Amino acid sequence: FAIDWLSLNLFKDTGNKVIANNLELISNNFYFWVVPAVSGIFLFFGWVLWLILKSSMSKIFTEVHIQKGEKPFKGKSKKDFVDQKIEQDRKRRLFLHSLSVLQRDGRLLDFFDEDLSWYDDEQIGAAVRSVQEDCKKTIKKYIDLKPVIENEEGEIVTIESGFDVDSIKLVGNVSGEPPFEGVLKHRGWKDGKQDIPKLSDIQDVAIITPAEVEIQ
Repeated sequence: FAIDWLSLNLFKDTGNKVIANNLELISNNFYFWVVPAVSGIFLFFGWVLWLILKSSMSKIFTEVHIQKGEKPFKGKSKKDFVDQKIEQDRKRRLFLHSLSVLQRDGRLLDFFDEDLSWYDDEQIGAAVRSVQEDCKKTIKKYIDLKPVIENEEGEIVTIESGFDVDSIKLVGNVSGEPPFEGVLKHRGWKDGKQDIPKLSDIQDVAIITPAEVEIQ
């Protein structure tokens, strides 16, 4: 509206009709040309200002971390994910290797996979005795189990202050501070030898026991 008023009152003579026409042209196309152009300029300068502020603040926070002796945070690299995958495979292999040793020496997995409904109790008893003896020898060979508490189960034991919570689990009405007195429900087990069997060098970590084929 201001541009229309200027063209009507200030530029009435013929010499200024060109200016008036130009002003009228600007007025007619104000919302189509001028507003988008001005908005674009503001957006451009706002974007540039945001980049400058982002760069400056990033440098400031990095310097603060360095002054505090902290390392700037970096996302996990590809190497970190590879190392994590290797560690997961190693733990899985250690777990499955324990089963493979019991299968190799005691046929434990074969026994678990067997359908016992086809056998009578005497046959099952003989099979269980054989598997139990072989697996016991294997565990004795590599681990040599020792009881955590030497007392017999059912005896009254005293748990002194400062006991190892990883070695002794308290159940029942536990309240107050040690020493505690209670009935020994289970003696617990601990490794007395720590002679861990060597892992076999295989490519597939899921293999527990390889298939056996006799070549004729």
